[in-house]
Amino acid sequence: MRAVDALTRLGGVASPKELRRLTSRRQVRTALRQGTILAASRSRLVLPTAAEARVAAAELSGVLCLRSAAAAHGWAMKEQPSIPEIAVNPRRRIDAARRADVAVKWMNVADDDVVAGVTTPLKTVLDCARHLPFDEALAIADSALRSGLVTPEELRQTKVRGAGAAAVRRVLAHADRRAANPFESVLRALCLDAGIDVEPQAAVDLGTGVIHPDLVAHLLRLVLEADSWTHHASRKAHRRDCARYNLLVVRGWRVLRFTWEQVMHDQAYVRWVLEHFAERVEQDEVESRLARPA
Repeated sequence: MRAVDALTRLGGVASPKELRRLTSRRQVRTALRQGTILAASRSRLVLPTAAEARVAAAELSGVLCLRSAAAAHGWAMKEQPSIPEIAVNPRRRIDAARRADVAVKWMNVADDDVVAGVTTPLKTVLDCARHLPFDEALAIADSALRSGLVTPEELRQTKVRGAGAAAVRRVLAHADRRAANPFESVLRALCLDAGIDVEPQAAVDLGTGVIHPDLVAHLLRLVLEADSWTHHASRKAHRRDCARYNLLVVRGWRVLRFTWEQVMHDQAYVRWVLEHFAERVEQDEVESRLARPA
């Protein structure tokens, strides 16, 4: 896999070690030389999303916002913006030719909501929650919490008003730093859409030890795994995961596993599975009640 494709799959941000699980050292060196990926530091490789957006923002005297701002903050996300997303004062006039390769967002951004030409971390989370689909916004909010640039207290204390307030409140209510990556965040969003309340990395005691699956629905005794082959770096790791799944079933848990391609690019299938699972559980509960003596 090309390094740029691997880094995109990882959300646009990764350590060299994480990236090499999906590609080779040679591919990484080639991508760095070609500029298709950048070294933000010795321990962090990024896509050029933010760097390209800064150039566009400077040309328009605008501010990086939404996913371009998220990239500038170093957050992993479901999808990189295809073109820079730049906030511009609604009173300004910019001819179409200058806007051709930029997604101009006509927004009033207060001075204290901007730092170094980028919307602040909290402002970025709120804007993404207001303007992006739930799964994308949740992935960004989770990443913001993991980074430490936004705290749970800030999200809880934020008062939201205006158009899209309900969408913002939903993202803030469900944002969780325990989600490991956008893959898990997006799967969690799909579960919530299907009415399945899940907790990321929750503890499950199997009797032989405690494990922390990607997502756990305690009331349904359901475990969901964002199943990435990158985590199976060896046959031993693969055997360990298979044994864990088998033990979960033996202990009375249901297990659903989804691939990255399904969660990111075939959400209709994932929704179908989750919705039919929820219907099956409801039917089982009804049949169980009917079978009980009066």
